[in-house]
Amino acid sequence: MSIEDLDAVLEIESASFPRPWTRRHFLDEMESPGSYPMVALTVDGKVAGYLCLKQVLDEAEILDVAVDPAFRGCGVGRALVDRAVAFCREHTLRMLCLEVRVGNHEAISLYRRLGFTEVGRRKNYYENGDDAILMDLSIAQVEECDAV
Repeated sequence: MSIEDLDAVLEIESASFPRPWTRRHFLDEMESPGSYPMVALTVDGKVAGYLCLKQVLDEAEILDVAVDPAFRGCGVGRALVDRAVAFCREHTLRMLCLEVRVGNHEAISLYRRLGFTEVGRRKNYYENGDDAILMDLSIAQVEECDAV
């Protein structure tokens, strides 16, 4: 993710979440050690989606991920999460975790297909009272599955 991507990222963020991150929040992620914000680009260079990854010791967390509504269902979200998993492998991290809104069935389904498992919930986490589902992916398990 670069400064040039921010306007498009903010449009996607606003279209995706009731309480979107601010420009400052994304800038902080871009400047923070251990943060790895990334974008998925179309062939013509348009931002189709983004993911903000944070590394802490031997684990990483997906802090924010969204896909432009025009590109949903086209594999952009999967490509971004696959890239986050690859980052974890490259940096010998053992775990990738995330939170997802309980009603976000498409995302939950994607995460389950990729091997994430539900490990807990945060009750009333979101502004409307929705719970957050906590999900983890053991990178070692992903490597074993890929080797078969």
